[in-house]
Amino acid sequence: MSLDALHNLLLSQPLVVLFALMATGLMLGNVKLKGISLGSSGVLFTALLAGHLGYSIPAGVGTLGLVLFVYCVGIGAGDRFFASLVREGTALAKLAVLIVVLGAAMTWIGARLLHLPAGLATGIFAGALTSTPALAAATEGMALAGNGGADAVSIGYGIAYPFGVIGVVLFVQVLPRILKLDLDSITDKSNAAGGNRVENVLVEVTNPNLFGQRISESGITNFNACQICRIYSGDSLVPLTYDDIFSENQILLLVGLNSELKIAIDLIGRRSDRKLPQDVENERQQLIVIAPAFIGQKLGDVAPLRNYGVVVTRITRLGLTFVPNASTVIERHDHVTCVGRVDDLKKFSVAVGHRTSAVDATCLLSLSVGLTLGIILGLLPFGLPGGKPITLGLAGGPLFVALILGHFGKIGPIVGFIPRQTRMLLQEIGLVFFLANAGVRGGGALLSTLQEHGIMLFVLGICVSVLPLIVAWPIATKHFKMNPLQALGGICGGMTSTPALGAITAKTDSQTPVISYVSAYPVALIFMIIVAKLLVALIS
Repeated sequence: MSLDALHNLLLSQPLVVLFALMATGLMLGNVKLKGISLGSSGVLFTALLAGHLGYSIPAGVGTLGLVLFVYCVGIGAGDRFFASLVREGTALAKLAVLIVVLGAAMTWIGARLLHLPAGLATGIFAGALTSTPALAAATEGMALAGNGGADAVSIGYGIAYPFGVIGVVLFVQVLPRILKLDLDSITDKSNAAGGNRVENVLVEVTNPNLFGQRISESGITNFNACQICRIYSGDSLVPLTYDDIFSENQILLLVGLNSELKIAIDLIGRRSDRKLPQDVENERQQLIVIAPAFIGQKLGDVAPLRNYGVVVTRITRLGLTFVPNASTVIERHDHVTCVGRVDDLKKFSVAVGHRTSAVDATCLLSLSVGLTLGIILGLLPFGLPGGKPITLGLAGGPLFVALILGHFGKIGPIVGFIPRQTRMLLQEIGLVFFLANAGVRGGGALLSTLQEHGIMLFVLGICVSVLPLIVAWPIATKHFKMNPLQALGGICGGMTSTPALGAITAKTDSQTPVISYVSAYPVALIFMIIVAKLLVALIS
C-alpha cells in the first residue's frame, strides 16, 4: 500500500487514527533522555502533528476522556486534599498554593505584555506547571466562554510542557550543588517517615544495656524508618508482641531503610549470620484504612502493637511506599502492611475498617452513579449576584463530586474508592482520549500560531516554569522553616512533578521529600484546575 493510499484510508477511519495516535504517542512518551520522558503527554505531540496533517478522531472521545480523567483525579486526591489543608501539611499546602499563584501571575503578566489570547496563555500555564488537569479545565473554560480559542490551549501546553518537565528536574539537581548541600547529611528534623530501599535484616542482641527492656518501648520505635516486627522463637520467626523483652543473643527481624538499619544494628548488637527464612511473609497482611477514628491520628497514638498486637511495617500512599514511625500521620485509604498473629490481624482489620473487597474490587455501579451526578452538577447553572449564571462544566462537576466521595469514602450505597490499579488505568485512558482530541483540534492552527507570536511563547513558558521555583525556595526554607529535603519535596509537589521527585530520591535515602510531596501534590493539583479557569476569565 502506498503512502497516499494509507493517508486516504486514515482520513476515512477516525477510530483507527485514534488508536494509532495513542500507540505512537505512548511510544514517544516512553523514550527517555537522561531519565526524563514525556509519559502520556507524548500523545498530545503526535496528535498535534496529526491535526496539522488533517486527520480526525471520533466525535465525543474528548468529552468522554475528560470526565473519566477528572473524576479519577478527584477520587485519588479527595481523601488527602482536605487533610492537607487542615493538618500537619498546612505549610506545604501554602507552599503549593504559592507556587500555583506565582505561575498564574507570571502567565497573566506575560499575556498582557505579549497580547496573547486567553487560550494560548492558559495552555502555557498548564504546560509550564506540567498539569494535565489544568489543561483540561482551561480547554473547557475556553469552550464555555464561547469566544473561540479552545484549540489554542493545547498548542500552548505543548510549547511549555517540555520546559516544565526539564526545568524542575534541573532545579532540584543543580540547586543543591550551587548551595553545596549534601542531601545525605541533612538531619531529618521533621520526623517524617520513610525510605526508598526497604530491607529485612536479622539482628542479634548483644548490647547489655537492652537486656530485660521491653522491645516495644525501646528507642528503636523513635527511628525514622525502622521497625522490629518479628522475633526468633525456636526455629521460626514469630510476630512481635507488646510484652516481649530483649535478651542476650536474641535474634530479631528488622524492616526499614538501609541507612536507618545500620544505626539500629549498632544500637542492638550485630547483624546475624543466619539466613532469612523463606516463610518470613507469613502472618502478614495489607489493610486499607477506612475507619474515621484512625484518620489523622499519629501511629504512636494509635499504638497498634500495644492495643492490637500488630506492627505496621510499611505504608503505601499515592503509590509511594515508606516505613513509618510513631510520628507518621495515618491518612484515609492508606495501605498499611501489618505483621501479627492471625487473630490480632483480624482484630486490627476490623478496627481500621478494612474491607477485603476494597483491595482489588471496583464498584461499577458507584462509578456510574458518581459520573452521572458529576456531569449533571457540571451542567447546572448557578446564579451569581449581578452576574450571569455559571456552570462548573464537565471538568468541574465530576471533579467536585469525586472529591466529596473520595473524602468521605462512602455516601449511602455509593463508594468513593477505586483500587489504584483500576483508577490509574481509567485515568490514563481518559487522559490519552482527551489529549488526542485536544491535539488533533489544535494541530491545524499550530504553525500559524507559532508564526504569529514567535519565540516569545517559548520564553514565557520558561519564565512561568522558573519563577515559582526561584521564589518558592527561600520562602520554604526561611519563612516556613523547612529543611532542604522538605522544601525540595514540597516544590516538586507544588509543581506536580513526579520526575523531579525521582531525581531527588535518587540522591538521598531520606523519605522526607516523598512525604512533603504527597502533602503538597493534592492541593496543587486541585488549585491548578481552579486557577486555570480563573485565568481564562481574567485574560479574556
